[in-house]
Amino acid sequence: MPINILMPALSPTMEVGNLAKWLKKEGDTVAPGDVIAEIETDKATMEVEAIDEGTLGKILVAEGAQDVPVNQPIAVLLEEGEDASAIQEQAAPEPGSPQAEAPREAEEKKAEAKAKPEQPAAPQPKPAAEKKAEPTPAPAPAKPAKGNGSGDRIFASPLARRLAREGGIDLGQLKGSGPHGRVVLADIEAVKSGKAPMVAPAPAPAAPAVAPSMTDAQVMKLFEEGSYDVVPHDNVRKIIARRLVEAKATIPHFYLTVDAEIDELLKLRAEINAAAPIGDDDKPAWKVSVNDMVIKALAIALQRVPDANVTWTEGGMLRHKRSDVGVAVSIPGGLITPVVRNAEAKRLSDISNEMKDLAARARTRKLAPEEYQGGTTAVSNLGMFGVKDFAAVINPPHATILAVGAGIETPVVRDGKIEIRTIMAATLSTDHRAVDGALGAKLLNAFKMLIEKPAGMLV
Repeated sequence: MPINILMPALSPTMEVGNLAKWLKKEGDTVAPGDVIAEIETDKATMEVEAIDEGTLGKILVAEGAQDVPVNQPIAVLLEEGEDASAIQEQAAPEPGSPQAEAPREAEEKKAEAKAKPEQPAAPQPKPAAEKKAEPTPAPAPAKPAKGNGSGDRIFASPLARRLAREGGIDLGQLKGSGPHGRVVLADIEAVKSGKAPMVAPAPAPAAPAVAPSMTDAQVMKLFEEGSYDVVPHDNVRKIIARRLVEAKATIPHFYLTVDAEIDELLKLRAEINAAAPIGDDDKPAWKVSVNDMVIKALAIALQRVPDANVTWTEGGMLRHKRSDVGVAVSIPGGLITPVVRNAEAKRLSDISNEMKDLAARARTRKLAPEEYQGGTTAVSNLGMFGVKDFAAVINPPHATILAVGAGIETPVVRDGKIEIRTIMAATLSTDHRAVDGALGAKLLNAFKMLIEKPAGMLV
């Protein structure tokens, strides 16, 4: 029987992907582990390997296709002895259509059948009981998979969503029996048969009135026709926009700023770089930047103030043992934050070389998900652009992000005398649920001490 090759989920947050390139063509033999395609996610371009053996019978999604949903069939693989006549689907189904949902629903039914023992068929419920058990459909029901009125996301399988929609069942009033409370087929069938009552959700507080945003057409009417060009958003920009809105809407940001003298740091940096051995390519083995030293200083500061090296979850605080520092890197159309793992234990030269490699591969979209996901904090440095100071938006699930400005020669007063010092502004954005003002100040002061007395980073 032909095997559908589905759009894979290459990261936990991936919902759609772009099919950048097919590396196999129809009729090619495919073995497990063969690279068959390149998929663009919101952060990187990744190779997809075949899982099964066979012949690539039909390509359903052409190269260059945008926003292909995860788990949608993109090609059909023929097993040994099969030919193209065995392929029933001649084109990719539309996203969200019954054809697109079918593979997932079939797999779900198989999984649920395995998960529970066989039971004798239940007697047909009486029509009156069934009518009493079913809720009255609302005239215009909201999409059940989006929320339950409390703002919480409802997790439900695609098959359960479709059957709930067809039966007028509000998923927000169901308690799922699947993993992590997921609503599955059995829950919908239980409600329809009258075996499971609907669970009325707690009344949600009235949401404050929010002025509706302007539509695209309304915005365009404000400008003279022909005075602008419309540049469509690519996938990266859409994802960044959505996550930034979520971060500002759901994380209570709190900001702290300090000025740090970096003259000693610049002196130490020059000495470290001067001591770099010359390799066979006539290039120094390392070239430490100010940003590398900022990464190291923040990593050590988090070890000295462990209560700030945390991540907020509703169930409890995650207190991290390591300092995994994400670093904002500009890429075409957006930015990405590759992570320097265990940065507090690495030498400055190692951090420098690792960052050069990560940044180079980030700009060519060659990072693996584990290289830019996670982390316990982040650094955003705009000093190289001459920016004096700014505040960065926290990148979930981080609880902090440090925004670093340019080092500027500034007159300061020392013992009643005016002297010139190189001053660098650093602004710490914190998730106030996890890191409050006093704790954030403690972390920022630990960072400042390491920046102003950088020899402490070498011991």
